[in-house]
Amino acid sequence: MSLIELRGVKKRYIVGEQEILALNGIDLTIEQGEYAAIIGPSGSGKSTLMLLLGCLDTPTEGTMMLDGVDVSKASGNRLSEMRNQKIGFVFQSFNLLPKFNVLQNVELPMVYSGVSASERRQRALEAIERVELQNRVKNTPLQLSGGQMQRVAIARALVNKPKIIFADEPTGNLDSKTGANILQLFRELSQQGSTIVLVTHDNKIAEQTPRRIRIADGLIVDDARDNPVPA
Repeated sequence: MSLIELRGVKKRYIVGEQEILALNGIDLTIEQGEYAAIIGPSGSGKSTLMLLLGCLDTPTEGTMMLDGVDVSKASGNRLSEMRNQKIGFVFQSFNLLPKFNVLQNVELPMVYSGVSASERRQRALEAIERVELQNRVKNTPLQLSGGQMQRVAIARALVNKPKIIFADEPTGNLDSKTGANILQLFRELSQQGSTIVLVTHDNKIAEQTPRRIRIADGLIVDDARDNPVPA
């Protein structure tokens, strides 16, 4: 069973009196353990596709399965449950709470999951160690570099042990060296079994992933793999 499966997915938006067809019949399968990039220019539909894949929205037409669950017509509450249980997000702008320290920021998703305080701390510290920030647990975001803040965001995405991590332009606010370090971290996480999907407009970033799903005008126009899909 595939981790994600989309069949005939369309997404329409109404803006004033105009109908915009953002996705025009997407067929896509993502397997557990894949490391892929969704690439396309502004207006191609890649951001809309990520919203659907991340259970932040539902399709107008078609079916969408996530880890064996049909989320095509799911309610807002059901989508929220799926996000909390199965999905981690990493954003270009980090989205950290400035008054919280590193440990508190990483613990946040577990607060919403009802995890006990002692388990929250243990799991957060494990995730922070995976991104090599164990000496920064008491620092606030303002006391960190951009690369360190993105590592905190990655630890936060990992802490609920999600089925898949979506990273939206994760190096967009970083210098090239720091961005390369973050991409290396994603490679390492992928090699440890995490399923990771980057969303980017940058060909150079996409070229560093084993699979590149190119989207244009709401359609997948190319889907290239360097290596076989993991068994």
